[in-house]
Amino acid sequence: MKQRDQEKDGRPNLSVNVGGIAMKNPVTVASGTFGFGPEYAPYLDLNRLGAIVVKGATLEPRPGNPTPRLVETPAGILNSIGLQNPGADHFIEEVLPFLARYDLPVIVNIAGDTVEDYARLAEKLDGASGVAGLEVNISCPNVKKGGLQFGSDPHGAFEVTRAVKATTRLPVIVKLSPNVTSVVEVAARVAEAGADALSMINTLLGMAIDIHRRRPVLGNGMGGLSGPAVRPVAVRVVWQVYREVRLPIIGMGGITTAEDALEFILAGATAVAVGTANFVNPRATLDVIDGIEAYLLRYGVNDVRELVGAAHKD
Repeated sequence: MKQRDQEKDGRPNLSVNVGGIAMKNPVTVASGTFGFGPEYAPYLDLNRLGAIVVKGATLEPRPGNPTPRLVETPAGILNSIGLQNPGADHFIEEVLPFLARYDLPVIVNIAGDTVEDYARLAEKLDGASGVAGLEVNISCPNVKKGGLQFGSDPHGAFEVTRAVKATTRLPVIVKLSPNVTSVVEVAARVAEAGADALSMINTLLGMAIDIHRRRPVLGNGMGGLSGPAVRPVAVRVVWQVYREVRLPIIGMGGITTAEDALEFILAGATAVAVGTANFVNPRATLDVIDGIEAYLLRYGVNDVRELVGAAHKD
């Protein structure tokens, strides 16, 4: 719908563009919390999402980490899934045809052990029909190789981003970790390498110990903390990066309501991703979309883009 048509019917414009990916509204899902799409299709109309970011894909199938892989915390969860997935070929052959039924951009989260893995995977997906963009996961804390190894080193982040950009025409979104000395420094290097957008934050590294067994609860020892507990950290990271790096941001970390999402947008996020909340409420994304629209109507804002970074203004 064109903006002038939205103004005629009194509805505000919710559409945004993230690094070349046009979204009908600024709400997507965090990779790893929504499966590949079919898992949630019985519970909500996927067409209403601004985009879908699917579970992480690797070149070859991965069995993931030893169990237990999930543990509840007072305000979220710790996970140590370890990028379990059926591999890129399965995704292309079996999942993409299903997602083609829906009117929404498909963003594929990719991960690898080496720079070459990322480049090969990006090249493979570049030729796959129905892929709107790539989210480059250089921030997973639950794998021994790749992942955070690249995301915690500004030079490594630069090299992965540059390699991916050299092998794909798709928009490239780089997912950043909070488990670093300076997220801003990593973001700046990723931008220098040609990234089209950023997503942040991935999970915070955490741990739980069973006091009766006197052993770590998770099979892998440590895991990624997500949920409402991390939201203030995530909002702070978006705020800092928005001030220094001129790339669109997908903000995430503990979003459960429209009010949470609006904090990220006001801090500088062009779009937001709902993650852990999907486990509690499969329709959380729709509640966030409706809530953002209600906020715009309440305050007489015609276009959600007017709110991006608005908290920085004097």
